[in-house]
Amino acid sequence: MSAAEQHPADTDWHRWAPIGETLDASGVPGSGPAPSIAAFELLPLEEMLVPERPRGGELDPSQCGHCQPQEHTIWQDDDWRVNAGFGGATGLPFVGAISPRRHVRLEDAPIEVLAGLGPVLQRVSEAAKAIPAVARVHFSRWNDGSAHLHLWAYARPAGMMQGRGAILPYWEQCLPAMPDEMMGEYLDIVAYALAAGGGEAYPNR
Repeated sequence: MSAAEQHPADTDWHRWAPIGETLDASGVPGSGPAPSIAAFELLPLEEMLVPERPRGGELDPSQCGHCQPQEHTIWQDDDWRVNAGFGGATGLPFVGAISPRRHVRLEDAPIEVLAGLGPVLQRVSEAAKAIPAVARVHFSRWNDGSAHLHLWAYARPAGMMQGRGAILPYWEQCLPAMPDEMMGEYLDIVAYALAAGGGEAYPNR
């Protein structure tokens, strides 16, 4: 498609988004200027201290947040859980945390857990793309905060070429929070699309 044939994306989310505004990145830990500028300066490299502090649930699995029933669980089945809608603080159409219900790390997860990861990622991707504003779904794994295998799903808005690749989570932290009604509508789309293939939407309601 040539540039002449392109047109602005037009969904509820795109009409809400602060198109043309320079976003405030001051709330992003260690942030520099807003994303997608020509250049920025990195902070000085800090001293690296070891041993590192334990992650959540590392010393005591009973303290693992991923293992506890949560109000933010929008879907689960016998093996997997998706949490999203953390206080309505995201500006992307969907951001969710995907984790096995069993307390495992990537390093020690049994083969049956690892075998189930691909299908659940596929389901989350398709469910999030059912939101009219979404073009792609990115997945990331850091696991620096919790000793429980989990991945993050980030829905890239249609037409947001500035959000391609690894910078999308940075944009997510800079965008203002979506209105609660829009957030609820999009969470419902994902939750019930997942439940249509098995499992339960909003199991803790």
